Amino acid sequence: MYKYEIIIYWSEEDQAYLAEVPELSGCMADGNSYNEVLENIQVVISEWIETAKLLGRPIPKPKGKLAYA
Repeated sequence: MYKYEIIIYWSEEDQAYLAEVPELSGCMADGNSYNEVLENIQVVISEWIETAKLLGRPIPKPKGKLAYA
């Protein structure tokens, strides 16, 4: 599982959950349920990274870091 930030929301227009990965330009997925969209976005992230490697493009490192006091 990748550790990129994933934004998931319900789209009334599409009648589906949508997921976006802000750090990976254009990386989006949809699904009929929260769990389905989460599974789908992991596949799309993998494909995004694989394509970037094939094209010789840089792959951003996940920026999120949580600090617990």
